[in-house]
Amino acid sequence: MVLEVAILQIKEGRALAFEKSFDKAAKIISTQKGYLSHELKKCVEQEDKYILLVHWETIEDHETGFRQSEAYSEWKQLLHHFYEPFPLVEYYQ
Repeated sequence: MVLEVAILQIKEGRALAFEKSFDKAAKIISTQKGYLSHELKKCVEQEDKYILLVHWETIEDHETGFRQSEAYSEWKQLLHHFYEPFPLVEYYQ
C-alpha cells in the first residue's frame, strides 16, 4: 500500500466551490482499481489550502491506472481549474 499526498492551494475565494466539486470527484476516484481510501483536510491556518491523502494498493494504480483513464479526464475537469499553483504529488509507505 502507498499513500499519495498532495498539498492543494486553491485560488483565493474558491474554497467552497472547490469543496462542492471535490464531493463529485470523490465518487469518481473511489471506483478506481487499486483505490483504498481518501481524506481531504482543510488547513486551519490558511483558508484556501487543503491536503489530499489517498491510499492506493500500488503507485501504478494511481499513475497508470487512474491518470490514464477516462475517469481522470472528468476528475481534471472538476478540479484542476481550482489549483494555483498545480500541486506536487508525492508517495509514502
